[in-house]
Amino acid sequence: MIKNIIFDFGGVLTTIDTSCAIEKFKALGLKDAENYLNSYKQTGIFFQLEDGAIDADTFVAELGKLCGREISYGEALDAWMGFIVNVQVEFMEYLQTLRGKYRLGVLSNTNPFLQGWARSEKFTEEGKRLDDYFDELYLSYLMKCSKPGKEIYLKMLSDGNMLPHETLFVDDGARNIEAAEAVGIRTLKAVNGEDWRKELEKILSEE
Repeated sequence: MIKNIIFDFGGVLTTIDTSCAIEKFKALGLKDAENYLNSYKQTGIFFQLEDGAIDADTFVAELGKLCGREISYGEALDAWMGFIVNVQVEFMEYLQTLRGKYRLGVLSNTNPFLQGWARSEKFTEEGKRLDDYFDELYLSYLMKCSKPGKEIYLKMLSDGNMLPHETLFVDDGARNIEAAEAVGIRTLKAVNGEDWRKELEKILSEE
């Protein structure tokens, strides 16, 4: 019986556009931005930021070195926000109908720039924060590990006192789905920008 439903952030709760983020970082001076940025897992200082190995200030300083000029926090934030096309408000409202029946959480490879926005009143037009929709947030940069590594799934289960077979994970990345299934978590593969609610309801109705 499913008791916990865990959602990825980018590509599930928000529609993302990696190409837009790449262009924004290129505009800052990072000419080979496509070598660092990916829809699911970053490399170099971008990965270090999401994995919690460096903080936001260190990232800004290192980004400046790569770009050959001083970069401000605001410029870095604007470039990271290039990933976000929109917040799927109808999906967020749907989550409120599940709250109380299930324990809801987020498991995301993310960083302090995007989460500084998501966990603020700027997240929705109604002034709601990401935290307002969920019981727990499991964020890679705070957990010091990232998907699809096994550690982050086991840590989430342990920290949340959750059993794998009672947990459903919704993600748009095939490798992330496979990694979750490898530790016994049930899964639903979403598609970036598409509606996953009917598929989720189908799984829940079969319980």
